[in-house]
Amino acid sequence: MLVPCSGKAVRTDWSRQEIAALFDLPFDDLMFEAQSVHRAHHAAGEVQLCTLLSIKTGGCPEDCGYCSQSKSADSGMKATKLMDARSVLQMAAQAKDSGSQRFCMGAAWRNPKDKDMPAIVEMVKGVRQMGMETCMTLGMLTPKQAAMLADAGLDYYNHNIDTSPERYDSVITTRTFADRLETLEHVREAGINVCCGGIVGMGETRSDRVGFVHALATLPRHPESVPVNALVPVKGTVLGDMLADTPLAKIDDIEFVRTVAVARITMPLSMVRLSAGRESMSEATQALCFMAGANSIFTGDKLLTAGNRGDSADAAMFARLGLRAMTGAEPMRALDVAAVL
Repeated sequence: MLVPCSGKAVRTDWSRQEIAALFDLPFDDLMFEAQSVHRAHHAAGEVQLCTLLSIKTGGCPEDCGYCSQSKSADSGMKATKLMDARSVLQMAAQAKDSGSQRFCMGAAWRNPKDKDMPAIVEMVKGVRQMGMETCMTLGMLTPKQAAMLADAGLDYYNHNIDTSPERYDSVITTRTFADRLETLEHVREAGINVCCGGIVGMGETRSDRVGFVHALATLPRHPESVPVNALVPVKGTVLGDMLADTPLAKIDDIEFVRTVAVARITMPLSMVRLSAGRESMSEATQALCFMAGANSIFTGDKLLTAGNRGDSADAAMFARLGLRAMTGAEPMRALDVAAVL
């Protein structure tokens, strides 16, 4: 019999067998356990609002099979230069006015060039001065670059593992799973909080979803934020074309909710973000995700290059579900502060 883990110490020694057993639970038992764990560590009914801006779009040399910004994709995406800092800060101000707590900035790079770092640092400092949390996703980082971002005050660095270690090279061939882990180590060593998750619905098996959660839940420290994305199949991308008009083009809603619930149970203090794919999800599915422990979303009309539900639709959903925007500190960060005092 599976022993519920709510109220127990945070673990980083989960086995794949234990995680598979969670996935196999009857749905109501899994939801009860996930909600119990969630309420033990997070305020019920609070959801963190985040905004994501593409500060440099397209032209990426990586061959990620899901991404329309890859040079390998025939998506019609045109490459742009890095946005100027003033324009980025204007967008950040608008996001703050709409209620966002965190402003995330993404650049379609394999890794940033040193010549780009001064502008990136200016953006981080400017957003921080507005009183918002900052997050960047720029690809792989050197220790020096991670230190520069830390000195600028960057709160989070996003670097997703995307999928299970075993499936990784069938989705991406221009970098390895170990490359991802190396950047995460640089980020941790610099003292920056980690945002790390992945994508489901890429034609993977449940075993891959078990491996994906296992890889995150057994890191030396769980990511402070765990985005769970549902693949948005884009025409012209490897996966978009491969999965088009097949039963695999969309992950089963209940299986997606199960993935969110297992992430919540195994990483109880992390913010679990319901990320890409919300535009095509019903409100009922999203409501189940919130019940399963998701407590962070991206707001606005766009996520990098993919569509999103928009602020007004989210506000209406929040009103119907009785949800409210989160304003306090995330549990892991609050514990870190308490440990210092």
